[in-house]
Amino acid sequence: MSDVHQRIDQLVKDNDIVLFMKGNASFPMCGFSGRAIQLLKASGVDTKTLTTINVLDDADIRQGIKEYSNWPTIPQLYVKGEFVGGSDIMTEMYESGELPKLLGA
Repeated sequence: MSDVHQRIDQLVKDNDIVLFMKGNASFPMCGFSGRAIQLLKASGVDTKTLTTINVLDDADIRQGIKEYSNWPTIPQLYVKGEFVGGSDIMTEMYESGELPKLLGA
């Protein structure tokens, strides 16, 4: 496992909810990341307790997360060490009621 994959693995395992995104919870820097934050808020997640990783700050993480998850787009949500998906999957899960359940809301 590469160094960047080890860093990502540690972040995912050490935090209950991790969102790899462009920007942060207070200032998303793309529409998809903004949508992901809104879905998390609507699901009862306090964004102060949410761990967000701004992929724009680290090119290695930006590329590495795509390889780590085998998912080509950002944002990417992890809950309790498991990859959930991007904003499209999050939207589907929210609409079905599955996302709030998964997040314990």
